[in-house]
Amino acid sequence: MTCRILGVLLLVLFFGETVVGQGEFEQMENSFEFAFLTDIHIRPDMNAPEGFQMAIDKVNQLNPDFVLTGGDLVFDALRGNQSRSDSLFLLNKKMCTGFEMPVYNCLGNHDLFAVYEESPEDETHPDYKYGMFERHFGDTYYSFNHKGWHFIVLNSLETTENKRYKGYIHQEQLEWLKSDLKMVDQSTPIVVVSHIPLISTWQFVNGGVRTVENSAAVFELFKNRNLKLLLQGHIHWKEYGFVNDRFHYITGGSIAGNGWKGRRHNTKEGFVYVKINDEDISWEYVDHGWEQERLKKE
Repeated sequence: MTCRILGVLLLVLFFGETVVGQGEFEQMENSFEFAFLTDIHIRPDMNAPEGFQMAIDKVNQLNPDFVLTGGDLVFDALRGNQSRSDSLFLLNKKMCTGFEMPVYNCLGNHDLFAVYEESPEDETHPDYKYGMFERHFGDTYYSFNHKGWHFIVLNSLETTENKRYKGYIHQEQLEWLKSDLKMVDQSTPIVVVSHIPLISTWQFVNGGVRTVENSAAVFELFKNRNLKLLLQGHIHWKEYGFVNDRFHYITGGSIAGNGWKGRRHNTKEGFVYVKINDEDISWEYVDHGWEQERLKKE
């Protein structure tokens, strides 16, 4: 008797023959849920810890398998000041211990350290650019597997000559991505996470480009792959699309809204909750209740 059949028999004995059968068992085995929280912008003021705690509590109530973040964990490391920036990362890490499930983090532009001209530190500092994030959270790009799905978290940030940032996937990472995909069966469903959007309608609605410069080079690598879902942040609005009957993309709003001061682009503070059933995807935007609570304090 195989372990699968034994498991089904045990479930039938426990739940009753008419409640759990083979079909339901398959659905349970191939189904999972996760939360995507982007643009948290944690800071010690603006009641931000209280608002983020409400999001953490809401996620724990839903009890997903894990949490993905979409970058901008803190506000703000771009302008340097090691002591203050460190305290922001430590605050984020401390609060995230409140999640009752694993958390996978993504790098955002506000998580880059000492990039701006006004920073008291420069590129000689060991925490410069990606260094502080790496010290606190590990690699800025990586992959992992969950229940037959492959998840890829990208670093969508690069610095510019005039000491700013831009959306860009650097060549070393593209080479890593090629190698990573070679290890994945072509039929395996894939989810990609990027802070700066790889694709967006923003420029057509609002003007100005808010996407990764070389996104076409990224999509080229997925031509013969089972890309199912792209999750992204940065622009603090909610957006959904389905590209050529092939893959979905969701721009996930923001936990912080407009810097903890209300809505941005009329998108309520919230997060994306994703449900996977075999290869079917459904999702909802979850309001964690901070807007109503914030208005009580004004």
